[in-house]
Amino acid sequence: MRVGVFTPLLSKFPLPSVLDKLKALGIDTVELGTGNYPGDAHCRLSMLDDPRALDEFRNILADRGASISALSCHGNPLHPDQARAAHDRDVSRKTILLAEKLGVRTVVDFSGCPGDSPSASHPNWVTCPWPPDYLDVLAWQWEQVVAPYWLEHAKFAADHGVRVAIEMHPGFVVYSPETMLRLRSIAGTAVGCNFDPSHLFWQGINPISAIRLLGDAIFHVHAKDTQLFGANLPLAGVLDTKPYTDERNRGWIFRTVGYGHGVEWWKDFVSTLRLFGYDGVLSIEHEDSLVSAEEGLRKAAAFLNDLVLRDQPSAAWWT
Repeated sequence: MRVGVFTPLLSKFPLPSVLDKLKALGIDTVELGTGNYPGDAHCRLSMLDDPRALDEFRNILADRGASISALSCHGNPLHPDQARAAHDRDVSRKTILLAEKLGVRTVVDFSGCPGDSPSASHPNWVTCPWPPDYLDVLAWQWEQVVAPYWLEHAKFAADHGVRVAIEMHPGFVVYSPETMLRLRSIAGTAVGCNFDPSHLFWQGINPISAIRLLGDAIFHVHAKDTQLFGANLPLAGVLDTKPYTDERNRGWIFRTVGYGHGVEWWKDFVSTLRLFGYDGVLSIEHEDSLVSAEEGLRKAAAFLNDLVLRDQPSAAWWT
């Protein structure tokens, strides 16, 4: 297992500088956005039609001994605005094609969220079974929108030797292990998850238990933490819609790893991942509004590098 970084937090720097900065932190693996929500600061889909740019991109990575854990195009391919959906679907398909060219096995995406009917203009995330209208909406979403799209898209990915790692994220139809496994039962084994414990903590889902439920459906992992504020939760609850920057009043906020849960928890997390077959990358994602990107990255890199090294003993001393 090794530590990587999801690079949007360094989007103001060109890719060579990003790789040099990360190497100084002991990291040589990156997850790169290709568009949609993450943006494409370090990996442009235009390279698909520009062999020279693609070769230059490969050389930048090779010269620095860097590798790519995943290409990420988190979007909403099921958006009820047809133009928006078409855009996000196009980015996702092209990301799969670029991953194939680069020999990258994993593309990270969101499941998407439809509206409540063919005439809707905004997504409708259903969070409760009553009044019964909501169950009608949910059934329509899965049967008429989710299943047809993901059956086709999963086949497209598999045909190009790529697997799609869905980030379980509230606001989309896949937000929990149960909904993840439901989509996988429809779309097949080319679809799995990008496991981000921060999105499970605040829903009251134990990430360690979730690893045991998901097993080999875990394709990629984000390293991000969540801090729960017991003083605010009785008022705000977990479905807290206040801005992430209103830290004093929110029920929870995203944190740099180690600032929501301590080293013993993260040791158990890493060990359980390995126990259930995941030995890939822990990709640092910085969304901690209390520390700068630079500070958050440095702290997360030091925390995880030390953790992974201690959790994975070297045989060098006895050889």
